[in-house]
Amino acid sequence: MFKSPVYSVIAVPIEKIQANAYNPNAVAPPEMKLLYQSIKEDGYTMPIVCYYLKEQDKYEIVDGFHRYRTMLEHKDIYEREGGRLPVVVIDKDISNRMASTIRHNRARGAHSIDLMVNIVAELTEAGMSDAWIMKNIGMDAEELLRLKQISGLAALFKDKEFSNSWEVLK
Repeated sequence: MFKSPVYSVIAVPIEKIQANAYNPNAVAPPEMKLLYQSIKEDGYTMPIVCYYLKEQDKYEIVDGFHRYRTMLEHKDIYEREGGRLPVVVIDKDISNRMASTIRHNRARGAHSIDLMVNIVAELTEAGMSDAWIMKNIGMDAEELLRLKQISGLAALFKDKEFSNSWEVLK
């Protein structure tokens, strides 16, 4: 009977984990900062998916490279976690591992603009400052402004100071 790997999470020293050579996924610096903040605030909530390389006694990443990289690059995370990452192991040949990597990457999807507008509206209405929203959901000021503009809710702009967009020259 098949048992999903997530029921067998193990703590693996980061030194025994290595990247694969075929992951086409890249994460932009703002999202990497958000991933670091997420791991710092919430801890690791999803295990790294790996394949065990018996001959080398190493775990090769199938999914979770950026979570792995976060620990490599941030001493505070490394120390808090004792240098160990949560790992689940899959046993598939290289072709199926490659396919699995792509499935994991593509299954993440993209954020719905409508849902993001609703979230920003709810946070604003709950009294959260723009600075809080930008920091905690990983937005820059321009993106936050665009989402507020899309919503069309005047309440999102109350108590904001605006400059004149143009002045009459005499």
